[in-house]
Amino acid sequence: MSGKGKGKGKGGRGSGKSVSSSSKAGLQFPVARVGRYLKKGGYASRVGVGAGVYLAAVLEYLTAEILELAGNAARDNKKSRIVPRHITLAVKNDEELNKLLGGVTIAAGGVLPNIHAVLLPAKSASGGKGMSASQEY
Repeated sequence: MSGKGKGKGKGGRGSGKSVSSSSKAGLQFPVARVGRYLKKGGYASRVGVGAGVYLAAVLEYLTAEILELAGNAARDNKKSRIVPRHITLAVKNDEELNKLLGGVTIAAGGVLPNIHAVLLPAKSASGGKGMSASQEY
């Protein structure tokens, strides 16, 4: 009798659907494509199978980290959509990501809001009527 053997599931050789290397690794990023780019990039004369898996996992982790922080920045600004400004705020406020992406310019990202302490109005030491010394005549 043909068709017997493994029971439920994928079945024997040649039967069932093919499984992608990304799903085998449990990743969303394309493992096969990353591996192909590693081979064609000429970074080394030989590239192992695990190199594509490892690099795809690292890229996926970095992307998830940046998107999580950018989503928090968007929520802080009461927006439901992530724009380049939110990515810039996320990267610049995170010490490790800022170091990694230190020389990167994000288009339409802007800069961190920062006013030098010298430019801020002076605080009065007396605290009398609530008016600073520069407002009194």
